[in-house]
Amino acid sequence: MKSFFESEIWPLKNKLYRFALLWLKDRDKAQDAVQETLTRGFVHARALEKMDNPKGWMMRTLKNESLMQIRREGRYEVLDEAQVVEMHGNLESADFSHEVKMVYRFLDLLPAKQREIFFLREVEGLMHQEIAGYMEISEAQVKVNLHRARKKLKTYLQNNEKGQI
Repeated sequence: MKSFFESEIWPLKNKLYRFALLWLKDRDKAQDAVQETLTRGFVHARALEKMDNPKGWMMRTLKNESLMQIRREGRYEVLDEAQVVEMHGNLESADFSHEVKMVYRFLDLLPAKQREIFFLREVEGLMHQEIAGYMEISEAQVKVNLHRARKKLKTYLQNNEKGQI
């Protein structure tokens, strides 16, 4: 018989990794953040089992761990679009389509809350209710932020097609 950790928390590892990678932009650092988060999940497994939203707790723990890494490195600053493009120079050499590269650049331009919600919905495929639970916000806030992110994506892609970006 599997433990709560093995059945409910451990299967989140890939989703946690993708989320950490969105924040940290570095595979090794993302793996470290996920490992630390899973360790905390293992230590607090009994408490998590009694929680209404243990997956949300894991996501928040990962986010906090990622932010702590960013702060420790002194990387917590607002970047303009040129810096974002420069930061993703490795995307240019990677075997991604032009559209995928544009979406990655676009994600970095969104405010943090919109980026997280857009990522959880469009990349992870979570439902509005699940996202609201993960982020401890209302479904209405999820829908509003998702709408704003999609609207910005549409504008971004239209401007990119016209050569304005």
